[in-house]
Amino acid sequence: MGGDFAPRAPIAGAIQALGALAPEHHVELVGQSAVIEAELDALLRGEFAELAGVRGRISIVEAPDVIAMTDKPSVALRGKTNSSMVQGIKRVADGHAHGFVSAGNTGAQMAASLVLLKLHAGLTRPAIGTIFPTKRSPVLVLDVGANVDCAAEELVQFARIGTVYAHALLGRDRPAVGLLSIGEEPEKGNQAVKEAHQRLLGAGLHFLGNVEGRDIPQGECDRGAIDVVVCDGFTGNILLKFMESIGPVLIGLVSQVANLDPRHIAGSLKQLDVDEYGGAPLLGVRGVSIISHGKSSPRAIKNAIHVAVRAYESGMTDEIGRRLAESMPQATASGTV
Repeated sequence: MGGDFAPRAPIAGAIQALGALAPEHHVELVGQSAVIEAELDALLRGEFAELAGVRGRISIVEAPDVIAMTDKPSVALRGKTNSSMVQGIKRVADGHAHGFVSAGNTGAQMAASLVLLKLHAGLTRPAIGTIFPTKRSPVLVLDVGANVDCAAEELVQFARIGTVYAHALLGRDRPAVGLLSIGEEPEKGNQAVKEAHQRLLGAGLHFLGNVEGRDIPQGECDRGAIDVVVCDGFTGNILLKFMESIGPVLIGLVSQVANLDPRHIAGSLKQLDVDEYGGAPLLGVRGVSIISHGKSSPRAIKNAIHVAVRAYESGMTDEIGRRLAESMPQATASGTV
């Protein structure tokens, strides 16, 4: 029920995702049953009539409450426990579903994921990880909005969980980590970044050192290829919003100069399309929780569902817990933070 184009976009995205996924995959649509049923029926009789066969792989879970984009997370959690957001994440926590995808209120999704799924032992905060297209190969950037301010140790935690993601979902054998700063020298950056740099040197990761904003589009710095970039959520979110605007600007400029159809250019620059990646996982929680943009189209939702499937089937969440236990044995002894 969340997102600027709900309920149509989430339902249409689910239909498209099932059309591309193997028959053993199923989708639960959580929300107001009557509204969902009517929209689902209209789409399968009209625009997606050729995919009518997927109806048997879709079930509807009643959740009458709706969390608005303007609702504060704490209010939503306490006052709207029968919302699609809370009930959907609860189904993952209870083992009835393998992953949750939403284009709704990001703060509410983060709060519900923290409360219901909980953090892996040794972590103090989760991070939103987003794939950035580059000249070389995609790079994972985290955090891009979950935490405005971060301590040095939290940046190190992000590096650890980002390494697992890059290995499990991007197929990088020995993921290289860069710490985003205003210069490559260890003494550059704010206090948290400078301290994180020193801690990462002894963290047992493939740490490249500091990287700059200009290194991200290249996918590499002068010390080698980059797989993971770590930063606080304030910096990461600004970077993300900037990157999201690049594609349309480039398409417009090139089409004007070359007098070409923008649609033809868009096809060749689809890696700059935010819908191509669909959603970003909330990394660090004990379950798959995928956060999609509020303006997500059906194609974005479809791709976000594919991200959720890959995250679950790769065992990413369990692998994060295992890697943390190996690198931070004191966390296992003390329990979940």
